[in-house]
Amino acid sequence: MAAALLTIHDALITFGNKPLFDDLSLNIHERSKICLIGKNGAGKTTLMSMITGDRELDSGRRWVTHGLTIGYLKQNVVPKKDQTVYDFIFSALGPERQNDDYSYMVDMVAEPLELNLKDQMDMLSGGQLRRASLAYALVEDPDLLLLDEPTNHLDLQGIEWLESYLNSYQGSFICISHDKRFLENISNKIFWLDRGRIRVCPEGFKKFAEWSEMLIEQERRELENRQRNLSLEVDWASRGVKARRKRNVRRVDEMKKERESLKEDKSSFFQAIRKAELPALKADMASKVQAEFIKVSKSFESHGLEKKILDQFSLRVMHKDRIGLLGKNGSGKTTFLKLLMGELEPDMGKVKLGHNLTISYFDQKRAELDPKKSLWDTMCPNGGDYIEVNGKARHVCGYLKDFMFDPKIAHSLVGTLSGGQQNRLMLAKVLANPGSFLILDEPTNDLDMDTLELLEDILVGYKGTLFVVSHDRDFLDQTVNKIIAFEGDGKIDGYIGGYSDYLAEVSGAIKQKTKKIEKPKEDKHKAEEVKPKVKLSYKLQYELDNIPGQISKLEVLITGQKSKIGKVGFYDENPDEFTKTSMDLAHNQHELTQLETRWLELTELVE
Repeated sequence: MAAALLTIHDALITFGNKPLFDDLSLNIHERSKICLIGKNGAGKTTLMSMITGDRELDSGRRWVTHGLTIGYLKQNVVPKKDQTVYDFIFSALGPERQNDDYSYMVDMVAEPLELNLKDQMDMLSGGQLRRASLAYALVEDPDLLLLDEPTNHLDLQGIEWLESYLNSYQGSFICISHDKRFLENISNKIFWLDRGRIRVCPEGFKKFAEWSEMLIEQERRELENRQRNLSLEVDWASRGVKARRKRNVRRVDEMKKERESLKEDKSSFFQAIRKAELPALKADMASKVQAEFIKVSKSFESHGLEKKILDQFSLRVMHKDRIGLLGKNGSGKTTFLKLLMGELEPDMGKVKLGHNLTISYFDQKRAELDPKKSLWDTMCPNGGDYIEVNGKARHVCGYLKDFMFDPKIAHSLVGTLSGGQQNRLMLAKVLANPGSFLILDEPTNDLDMDTLELLEDILVGYKGTLFVVSHDRDFLDQTVNKIIAFEGDGKIDGYIGGYSDYLAEVSGAIKQKTKKIEKPKEDKHKAEEVKPKVKLSYKLQYELDNIPGQISKLEVLITGQKSKIGKVGFYDENPDEFTKTSMDLAHNQHELTQLETRWLELTELVE
């Protein structure tokens, strides 16, 4: 068995006299590749601080093996003014290594992360700052590496490099991330932080869904058994407690305590498994052709050299297209979006937008959020208590609750929110009325998995046109069916399918390659829309596979309800039941129509 590097035993951590962790214990062994899972607010970052020793335990014991070195990539790093990238990384070396003999260690981590060591830290972009922070954590080659959302602001090349690095890493690490594909590729153990305790799975994240579902089902059965036993005790008490009061006072007291304990445990359980649900997004009516790029060229000057972003680029975007944008940081994705939204003008060519086009934009920099305004004022900038959501008035507190905000913080300032909370607030604002064209620029940064799954479910049902910029490969597979890849120097390629299909084609992993997206030919007449065959995402394929069964069940139910209503004298015998059956029939017929329409939509998408 591998030796233990660090142990925490019976730890107590409190916030405001309320325990966050109580009797928490964990062991980290050699060569452990651990993913740390938990909802926002579960205490993941606090646990990391406990492991480093920065957060003292209120009680309990922390033990580390002699000479253990720990590297820590924090989620947010505030750069110092006039500090170079080299000086920042070099400062992570131990005192005995802070001399010229060890400067090569800085070069070793900076080169694969494509960092310019002479750059000023306070002048770096979000992606460059993330890479510098990663180099800072890796430079000492520590025995234990702590990574808090390492893939945020990294492009796909950076993420793939980090995966390769971690898979060959000889030390141990703990990683917090919302990127499911990344966690699947790097981990061999799971720490699941759930309601103040750690559940440990000896396998990697690929097994998380199956393993966590098993634990939830086991807990559900235990609660049901406790409920049955409590019911027996209550029945015993109600039948004979008066005659046996003196002899059984203790048993009655225990019954009352168990009732309160069971109530709290059930509430905690249902809160833990609760999933937020939002109504389907509505899309405004729009023209069939949403946007066209006609021989568009765009360049910028960088360090005295011309940087080409688009070169005679043509593209036709149709209504209901679902397109993912890929490319290195700085390859031109944001410029492309600004041209689309009219914030930039092309050097050559033309960008045409369709009639009645309403664009909603999620900005990864969250420029629309004013840190000095409250959540309430952000959602209701014109005052009042209600916000229009998909054409219906919703109270601002109720709508914020849909996005997992406690209504008690509705009047708190935006500046007091964490990065993940600010992203959720931005999503709530944008998704209230997304219009006919929705653009999401890195929406997954800082989100926890529950919010990510909520966003995926919302987007699957969106009927408008969708553009997504993301480096989360699983998220792209679930939400888009076309990929536009910015390769740099004005080269842009298009592919049918999600990220997995794109990767298979560019790596040559499959023989039958999918066709590239057809670019419109210059023609005075209306070009015909090309409809290549699409490989559905897992969620859409699952939906398509299950619709026929749902239709069959509804048809059987409708037939029975029609037969029941058609019986002579049914109304006279039971008018209330007749009314209820008639309403149920109308509801089921409407649902059947929706299912049939949805089946046709998905079938057309495939064909």
